[in-house]
Amino acid sequence: MNRTGHIGLMASYNAWMNAKLYTGAGRLSADELLADRGAFFGSIMGTLNHLVVGDTLWLKRFAAHPGNHRSLDPIRQLPAPTSLGQIAFTDMASLSAHRDWLDTLITTWSQSLTAADLDHVLHYSNMKGIAADKNFFSLVMHFFNHQTHHRGQVSTLLSQLGIDIGVTDLLELIPNQMAD
Repeated sequence: MNRTGHIGLMASYNAWMNAKLYTGAGRLSADELLADRGAFFGSIMGTLNHLVVGDTLWLKRFAAHPGNHRSLDPIRQLPAPTSLGQIAFTDMASLSAHRDWLDTLITTWSQSLTAADLDHVLHYSNMKGIAADKNFFSLVMHFFNHQTHHRGQVSTLLSQLGIDIGVTDLLELIPNQMAD
């Protein structure tokens, strides 16, 4: 599988896992979702919001790529998050609808990437204003790795509450291939 194919696979995995997490989280009451559980962003709701914030920040940075991917136009219109712990959505229904929209956008964007896009060095600044120049492919891999990291936290929190979201391995989506 080439790099663009792998990015497409990661976008599919992202959407698949988010659907599983949101189905599990949807079984909880608002109080259970908001309870501080000692995670990096406190609650399940805080962690799910952090993922939306992180994805928005990275997609806004990716929108500055000279490839000018039109699929990121809706992200360009969104206000920039103000903190990594920002609570963008206070209720599960709104958060879930935005997550679905975001995952569709990520999948569409991932399908528009070319091998040449991935070799670009992207200039951006983090939330503290510190400038960086990094390989675009490596940044995209970080984008997906960050999602996996925090989804793992949410799946653990859900498991501690007795909610099994099922198989979570990327391996489930890697296609079988004929051996040479």
